[in-house]
Amino acid sequence: MAAGKQGKQVAPVSAKRSSVLELPLEAYKHWAGKVEDGFRLAAKFLRKQSFYDVRELPYRTQIVPLAAVLTELGNRWLEPRIYDKLTQWFWCGILGELYGGAVETRVANDLEELLAWVEDDTQVPRTIGDASFQPDRLDRLTSRLSAAYKGINVLVLREGARDFFWKASINELDAQEVALDIHHIFPRAWCEANSIHRRRYDTIVNKTPISYKTNRMIGGVAPSTYLQKLQGHPQVLIDDIEMDKILESHRIPPQFLRADDFETFLPSAQAVVDRPH
Repeated sequence: MAAGKQGKQVAPVSAKRSSVLELPLEAYKHWAGKVEDGFRLAAKFLRKQSFYDVRELPYRTQIVPLAAVLTELGNRWLEPRIYDKLTQWFWCGILGELYGGAVETRVANDLEELLAWVEDDTQVPRTIGDASFQPDRLDRLTSRLSAAYKGINVLVLREGARDFFWKASINELDAQEVALDIHHIFPRAWCEANSIHRRRYDTIVNKTPISYKTNRMIGGVAPSTYLQKLQGHPQVLIDDIEMDKILESHRIPPQFLRADDFETFLPSAQAVVDRPH
């Protein structure tokens, strides 16, 4: 382009394996150290988004264009306007579930389009335009391995979700290597005993991360019962107001748990989760 070439005369950006294998040795030597620095910056970006473990990553493939863009930007990525754009693109990729399957074309497009957007607010990347998250998707999110599930889970954690028993946030417990678990807010055994179908009680709306110890204490009893059990534990002893604050840190409407009202809880909790973070 610097030489005046235009249109088809200019080789397109490619993220295909064959293109990587065709990379000249001199080009590799020129870029290898810079790209490594780009991946280190990507790790810093991920930590700012509250991703601390590779198991939590919704898409490893999305880190490739992120690192490539950061290789070009260097420390400019921390400029508020640029950081906000990278963040929007990153979460559109996750909640839009756009980085599964074959992604070579998207990787190449995002590299060019993100860099163009950094300099020109009108050049919005197509990944942002393609992203869509419908509320009824929450009714089908059951697997911890799905990208949207992992993303929503991290959003809840980064807002300070606290454990029901230990006086700490879930992130703090994770950093201290305390065993964690996924808790059915309305326990599975209770739901099945009350003829609630698995496709309704086994979605992300009825799940939240807590410590393994707490989950074992809760068991399969009604929410109103396990809340009183936890609050009355000799090592806890907190009132309803304090317990409600803990529940709300998980985006859980406490009034429906105390009434054991699953039918009202489900749409109410779904609306809270679907609210922008």
